[in-house]
Amino acid sequence: MKYTAPRGTKDILPGEVGLWQRLEQSCRAVFALYNFQEIRTPIFESTELFTRSIGTTTDIVSKEMYEFKDRKGRSLTLRPEETAPVVRAGIENNLIQPDQITKLYYLGSMFRYERPQAGRQRQFHQVGVEVFGAADPLIDAEVIMLNLQLFQKIGLKDLQVNLNSVGCQKCRPTYRQKLQEYFKNNVSKMCGDCQQRFAKNPLRILDCKEAGCQQYIEVAPASVDYLCPECQAHFQAVIKMLDFRNVKFVVNKRLVRGLDYYTRTTFEVIAPSLGAQNAVSGGGRYDTLVEELGGKPTPAIGFAMGMERVIQIMNNDQLPMINEGRITIYIVTMGEEAKNLGFDLLMKLRNEGVAADLDYSGKALKSQLKNANRLDAKYVYIIGEEELKKGAGILKEMASGTQKEVNFEKIKEQL
Repeated sequence: MKYTAPRGTKDILPGEVGLWQRLEQSCRAVFALYNFQEIRTPIFESTELFTRSIGTTTDIVSKEMYEFKDRKGRSLTLRPEETAPVVRAGIENNLIQPDQITKLYYLGSMFRYERPQAGRQRQFHQVGVEVFGAADPLIDAEVIMLNLQLFQKIGLKDLQVNLNSVGCQKCRPTYRQKLQEYFKNNVSKMCGDCQQRFAKNPLRILDCKEAGCQQYIEVAPASVDYLCPECQAHFQAVIKMLDFRNVKFVVNKRLVRGLDYYTRTTFEVIAPSLGAQNAVSGGGRYDTLVEELGGKPTPAIGFAMGMERVIQIMNNDQLPMINEGRITIYIVTMGEEAKNLGFDLLMKLRNEGVAADLDYSGKALKSQLKNANRLDAKYVYIIGEEELKKGAGILKEMASGTQKEVNFEKIKEQL
């Protein structure tokens, strides 16, 4: 029987890993500039953590979660997103306090039962940041600009920021009522999901991607038109700072994001070159989530970036990758005595921090040189009978073809 990867999953092969490593290294470098620290949470959590935080009427909870029972009948779920686990870990380990700013970031696999397509898998990878303890709109601007600086470092271009505010617990009930009044005359013509959302949470209708529903959603009331004075002032302060920093953005009144915990600022960064599935990152405020999950009332904001979609753009734009398999020197030997000496030199070089390798298969000189070329080695060091007699091998630079004799003891010095 021939086994294949499960539908919606993908092997990341050696030839692709360089791009992933470049992306991960860029993330860590930029996050360090902003004083973020890494956190790693379990790959599965209590199901209730997600149903309570994300919202039972969201597509993620109602359709997409990988839920299972353990041997004691407890309901667990492979994480479909990482904000709720980070909040849970922050509360449990006393990392989150209302009177201090905590900045965390993560990288890892998430799981959603979706229809696989370009840039969207059932096991996918996200990198994101979370900031706790700051209600200042400057933090909103910082998180958005961090996101853009990260993309700039990676080399992505022609990106667009979509910005909105979904209000707070004070002004959202009025907006919810306006949505219900608007949709009640049209919901019977909309999809089954929207009809269920209308009864449970009409804000979720704005998330629908069905073409038949879009004609009604496009002219629906907008959240920014029903903001309370505090939310309006917060939103204008974010806009003012982005303008001051010359950040290009558009106010997208239909942007609500797919999770119920968002408050006030929401944003997405999109890449028009990707077509329909063009959001490469998104996030916003979630000022009530820490309290809802058992912590003290603490303002918070964050974003998550889909790594598969960023990798897709990096591939399309042919951005250079880190060659994680490249070695500095490949030792070519002829004969058993030469191979034993070569092995000794190999281990000494590695102990000195030099990436090196050796042929173990006893191939001919020409085949060994061809293998060194395939591995993109910078140098080869050739040891045969004559070299053993002289106590010096031939060091050849692969790019130029220049070569010279180098004593066995001085090879590290020459490199």
